Amino acid sequence: AMLMPPLLILTSSNRLVQNRLSTLQAWMSKTFTKQLMLPINIQGHKWASILLALTLMLLSLNLLGLLPYTFTPTTQLSMNMALAVPMWLSTVLIGMRNQPTISLGHMLPEGT
Repeated sequence: AMLMPPLLILTSSNRLVQNRLSTLQAWMSKTFTKQLMLPINIQGHKWASILLALTLMLLSLNLLGLLPYTFTPTTQLSMNMALAVPMWLSTVLIGMRNQPTISLGHMLPEGT
């Protein structure tokens, strides 16, 4: 748990051949992004960096809970709501902007 957060810090280099840590980080972020964006269309791929950063933050915060006498901030509702509400609201607003009839159609009874 103590070694995982430093491994998650992404670094960049101008060298053609990077060290093993940079290669591992690049492989992990590429694999995660590929798995996450596989069922999504091309327009949804712009969310990849936000979702990758959010996942890495949550992973490192939850791994801190494995240490003895530590407190994970993700157990608090305030932090979870602070992360969830902006993501949910942005998804709803983008859906209303891009496809307003389909978004508003969910409010009608089925078959109308």
